[in-house]
Amino acid sequence: MEKILGIGNALVDIMTILKDDSFLKKVGLPKGSMQLVDIETSNKIYSMTEELEKSIASGGSAANTIYGIGKLGGYAGYIGKINADDELGHFFEEDMRKAGVNTHLKYSDTPTGKAIALVSPDAERTFATYLGAAVELSAKDLDETIFEKYDLLHLEGYLAYNEELTEKAVWLAQKNGMTVAIDMASYNVVEDKLDFFKYLVKKYIDIIFANEEEAKAFTQLEPEDALKKISEETEIAIVKTGEEGSMIKQDGNVYKINAIKVNPIDTTGAGDFYAAGFLYGLTRGFGLDRCGNLGSYLAGRVTEFIGAKPAADVWNEIENHF
Repeated sequence: MEKILGIGNALVDIMTILKDDSFLKKVGLPKGSMQLVDIETSNKIYSMTEELEKSIASGGSAANTIYGIGKLGGYAGYIGKINADDELGHFFEEDMRKAGVNTHLKYSDTPTGKAIALVSPDAERTFATYLGAAVELSAKDLDETIFEKYDLLHLEGYLAYNEELTEKAVWLAQKNGMTVAIDMASYNVVEDKLDFFKYLVKKYIDIIFANEEEAKAFTQLEPEDALKKISEETEIAIVKTGEEGSMIKQDGNVYKINAIKVNPIDTTGAGDFYAAGFLYGLTRGFGLDRCGNLGSYLAGRVTEFIGAKPAADVWNEIENHF
């Protein structure tokens, strides 16, 4: 089995259930987006939602994916930065280790990052993210000896805001013969950093995960045409289309994957766990359709629960399905 290393913004997700979408307008957050905020804004939003139902989970896009791979029984490691002494930092590290993940964390005096995930009644989520210690992860923190132990690097698109860190990570991966996968993470990030994304894809990226909005931001095309365009620039292209499922393309072959039937409550983490299932299957030698089906199953099941983690019994059911 190949070994997978993830790198990303180590955050703790604070899942908050909205009664309606009027709150998003009140705080000026575009529905479905990920907006970076300072600690004052983060604390203000948290205070304004004090009476709403909440839950807590370790988070960050790549962290969720690596967590899922660990829970599936894969060999997985994670690089991120937290505060070593605060409650959220302790929670994040312990949660990852309980999932079987080898943590390669760096530490800071800055508070651990947190993402307030505002979940709309239709299950769409909007993030107000205070990066905190996570954003202090730098190119200088990357130790090549860690990369030498792994076969595949998975990074989140949010890291594009730190170009030096991102390029150092993918350069080290390429130097050590690793496959490089990226999840584009959010359409507004792709729009903000489009030139850098195009540069990364052309020079370093082997596998791309994008939902239809991210794919359109990257190519200006609708899903099927976007898949074709992306596949011309990378080895494996995956475009996810929500309830319609997903499409995978490699070497001219297209695999259409159906979404599983669920009653979604919260879509947080669906894309991250699709990547977890897909990458786990890939490193186990599964065919691409089987990889996609495993990813689709995890993505669907995670939406049945509040928060970015499937319930414990989901992991026990995987063996029966795949």
